[in-house]
Amino acid sequence: MSEEIKFRHYFVDEAGDTTFFDKKGRIIVGQPGASKFFMLGVAQIGNPEQVTWELNTLRASLMTNPRFKNIPSMQPEVKKTAITFHAKDDHPKIREKVFELIQYFDIKVFIAIRSKAEIAESAKADFKRLGRKLEQNAIYDDLITRIFKNLLHKADIIQIAIARRGKAVREEALEQAINQAQKNFESKWKISSNSSIIIEPCYPSEVAGLQVIDYYLWAVQRCYERNDDQFFLPLANKYRLIMDLDDKRNKPYGEWYCDRNPLTLEKLKGARSK
Repeated sequence: MSEEIKFRHYFVDEAGDTTFFDKKGRIIVGQPGASKFFMLGVAQIGNPEQVTWELNTLRASLMTNPRFKNIPSMQPEVKKTAITFHAKDDHPKIREKVFELIQYFDIKVFIAIRSKAEIAESAKADFKRLGRKLEQNAIYDDLITRIFKNLLHKADIIQIAIARRGKAVREEALEQAINQAQKNFESKWKISSNSSIIIEPCYPSEVAGLQVIDYYLWAVQRCYERNDDQFFLPLANKYRLIMDLDDKRNKPYGEWYCDRNPLTLEKLKGARSK
């Protein structure tokens, strides 16, 4: 009798932007319209079908609730909350309902974070020395490789839904980044990974898991950008690893937050005061 095929489902999204310079080449990180950090998040969801049903049920309930009928984002023609949950766009009352729901999902979250100020300074130095311009997609692809390094060997079939970035479809580049992550794992542990990997760029309105990772990223982003952990704390035990790659106070590869080293605002304040 053949063994049961094991599946693993990952959902990938980003938070922050890749705006570093103004038209004159001046660094504008942290100014209006340019976030301080760029983050990539992966949600491993045990039962994506159940998550889809739960979110769709919640949305249907909210859409028929008279309390919310005049909220602009709830109007179907606006194409926001009426078709997909998105933490940045959702009304605070709606956001609260979503956060209450998603904290009970069977989920593990992994996040990689870059300080845009560090990237910008390094990019300026590279341009002066080598004439090489910053490639924004390279930042994203590097984080894909880093975050998936230890996530691609635990099932027979790995299904990865990745939120589309604007109008661009970059399947080949994403496949290369994922393949590199697999190679890095095999090189480190001297074992072969035989997982079959399926990558699918999607819109969050099409895949509920992308709406979930958006919310989990937004909660961490609030910690980093606004020193606000009220949304993060109820979800804290779902974050299995948060890699702050530019906080090198203690280790050259950055600070890794996990159960043994939980993320707190005090630690973040200490990191950014150095």
